Amino acid sequence: MTDMESFREAVTAWAAGGPGEPARELAARLPVRAAVLLEGPSDVAAVSALAASRGRNLAAEGVCVLPMGGAMSVGRFARLLGPPGLGLRLTGLCDEAERRFYARGLERASAAEQAFFVCASDLEDELIRALGVTRVEELVRAEGDLRALQTFLRQPAQRGRTSQQQLRRFLGTKKGRKIRYGRVLVEALDPIRVPAPLDGLLTSL
Repeated sequence: MTDMESFREAVTAWAAGGPGEPARELAARLPVRAAVLLEGPSDVAAVSALAASRGRNLAAEGVCVLPMGGAMSVGRFARLLGPPGLGLRLTGLCDEAERRFYARGLERASAAEQAFFVCASDLEDELIRALGVTRVEELVRAEGDLRALQTFLRQPAQRGRTSQQQLRRFLGTKKGRKIRYGRVLVEALDPIRVPAPLDGLLTSL
């Protein structure tokens, strides 16, 4: 386990009600300068894949990429890591539907001025639009999931949805699939087609 992974685990334990001293000690020793707050591990996979494609090692740069376990946790993590806590620079991604919730949580943590990048629906939707439905279907086939996709598309609930909406739903139908495709979709991107929220996040770090 790397030092940054240890810090991430210490922060997660702290947010769950554990002691804060392990996270404080690691933050000072590494040192950590910024935290990227993301809803879950699929977002982490996408951000990490884009950083790697650009030759960057965020952990070595003092940046902790942190899955919060859902948008409802942003206020708690902002209090621990932002001005009231460790004083780190905060950034991350959020969905348009949750923008106001993020704004409230950051304001309560005295971190309202710190920049978060907004996805129209979610990051998967941004990636599917950037790649196009045909290319995403090719990637699904290459990953060995074509039969699963075809079965999914025959479900009555998928009638009336656009192909993009169907693919987005498909990625969330099996545990671990969103995480895997978070990496796969980013690695398939043309460098000039990176979705603006994801590109803005990496560029800001």
